Amino acid sequence: MHLHLSPLPDKVTGGLGGIVAAAFVIAKLSKPTKLDTIPTFGSTTWFGSWWAGIKFITNGIDIIQEGCKKHKAAPFKVASLYNWMVIVNGRKYLKEIAKSSENELSALGGANDAFKIEYTLGHQIYHNPYHNVVLRSRLTRNIGILYPEIRDEVVTALEETLNLKDNEWKSVPALQTFEQVVCRTTNRAFVGLPLCRDPDWIDLNLRFTLDAFKASVIIGFFPNFMTPLVAPLVTTAPGNIRRGMKLLRPIIEERQKQLDEYGDTWADKPNDLLSWLMDAAEGSERTVKSLTMRVLSINFAAIHTSSNGFAQALYNLAANPQYLQPLREEVEAIVKTEGWTKAALMNMHKIDSFLKESQRLEGVGALTVFRQTRNDFTFSDGTVIPQGTVVGFASRFTHLDDELYKNAGMFDPFRFADMRERHEGGNGAKHQMAAISPEFLAFGYGKQACPGRFFAATELKTMLAHVVVSYDIKLEDGAARPESFRFASLMGANGGAKLMFRKRVL
Repeated sequence: MHLHLSPLPDKVTGGLGGIVAAAFVIAKLSKPTKLDTIPTFGSTTWFGSWWAGIKFITNGIDIIQEGCKKHKAAPFKVASLYNWMVIVNGRKYLKEIAKSSENELSALGGANDAFKIEYTLGHQIYHNPYHNVVLRSRLTRNIGILYPEIRDEVVTALEETLNLKDNEWKSVPALQTFEQVVCRTTNRAFVGLPLCRDPDWIDLNLRFTLDAFKASVIIGFFPNFMTPLVAPLVTTAPGNIRRGMKLLRPIIEERQKQLDEYGDTWADKPNDLLSWLMDAAEGSERTVKSLTMRVLSINFAAIHTSSNGFAQALYNLAANPQYLQPLREEVEAIVKTEGWTKAALMNMHKIDSFLKESQRLEGVGALTVFRQTRNDFTFSDGTVIPQGTVVGFASRFTHLDDELYKNAGMFDPFRFADMRERHEGGNGAKHQMAAISPEFLAFGYGKQACPGRFFAATELKTMLAHVVVSYDIKLEDGAARPESFRFASLMGANGGAKLMFRKRVL
């Protein structure tokens, strides 16, 4: 992730700075005591916990790892700037989190605490997430039908974005390039042609994604009671939504006109996310503004995670070129007999494994299962988590556990393909990229796992399969694998790194 925070006006900066200082004092003096029974990793003193919160911003991933090593499978807490976060680890706690209801341990509350959804994306997105049902059902069921379009957009977007000449090597900004490709491919299924290729629509969605993340970071520097005051100063969502409405309004109004005239008999009704949202929306959610907000918000989640995952995989491939040929051989053999289909993609076990292994080692952070307690919550061992507390499951610690993965710290790209082969005829499918398990948590866990993960996996596998058979790829001369960006408990692909591409030389 490439993060550039634009400076605020001097008066605003000065005013906020004074408020921050006061807020530190107020928040620390009024901190709840119910968490005192949970062990702390770091200092528990007034100043010490504040300083620990500062260190968590810059080194949160390592702090969580060290805390898990010290406390083993027991819950512990770490300091953020104004509050405590409880970290849990181990299958027992994960199962209990998965069994809990949204009214007990809230996935929405956890996401809102991390990304300030009410302010960065919109009040309706947080309080009425009906789009998750649409993604889980309509999008997943239609992947096979949409696959020719997904594949077409991957091929076209890579060709146009890379813009390679003859057989010459070209250095490209990796993450930004993949963001363009992911945005176009995703929106081919979300809003269709020609809008998915409109430069203004692409720029808007990429900007909305970055602006929302930047705003959530800035808001996070203030205690929760100040969020309503700070958010209007740093969020750009209203302007981005107005810009999106100009592009989507003609499409939405034309579709609504056809629906009013033909209803269920509309023969040429588009089969995309926008249509499914219009079918599911009720009341005020049916307005152009609400539908625009919904599409932009889903893009926010889809573009960042998928482009980040693909960049990490390509960094691994460029740094380990010995794996390029085995990937090529697998894709070419399967395409020769099955063509480019969703079913063929399912048989590309090495492609799938390469992406999954990249996620395991360089995912989106140390915690992929966030929950916030709606009321006091008690685990089966008697540990009580007070109301309003954020609970994070240590997924990265799980992914790097040598008891679960042999040589867990080593990049073994065909690790999961080998697991599937050993389980052939049994439950080998549990090792595929989109599968969730207590051992692999890149997409979360339980009923609140990522609802779009099957689409994301299809998109990423198509991109990697096409890249390996169509292009040569390498690091720039003398370059090492780009180090990941880290912020608090989050991890992202290096946004400043470049990769070398050329058309494949046969």
